[in-house]
Amino acid sequence: QVQLVESGGGLVQAGGSLRLSCAASGRTFSNYVMGWFRQAPGKEREFVSAIGRSGGITSYADSVKGRFTISRDNGKNTVYLQMNSLKPEDTAVYYCAASSRVVGGAKREYDYWGQGTQVTVSS
Repeated sequence: QVQLVESGGGLVQAGGSLRLSCAASGRTFSNYVMGWFRQAPGKEREFVSAIGRSGGITSYADSVKGRFTISRDNGKNTVYLQMNSLKPEDTAVYYCAASSRVVGGAKREYDYWGQGTQVTVSS
């Protein structure tokens, strides 16, 4: 089992920045691909970004490319999502997830999920 706990969400004005963190415990963190997803009210959970086990491979949804940066620190068992130039449409609950498979954006590929952290961007 892998336990994931997100933090860093909050309320920010459009154009602002937030950094989300996801702390993992349980099994060896570096064995897992890590991803971030988000879910806005009334919408399905969607892929945001993912990072490979060593951090050398990253993937982003088109909607966040150039604004969000994913990173990980295997020594701290933590994955981060730096979010810049935030827009009201980025408002959602953000979830981190762990996968034992390859870097990708399919929810079904992820085995473990956190409880989420709310991000609200005001216009």
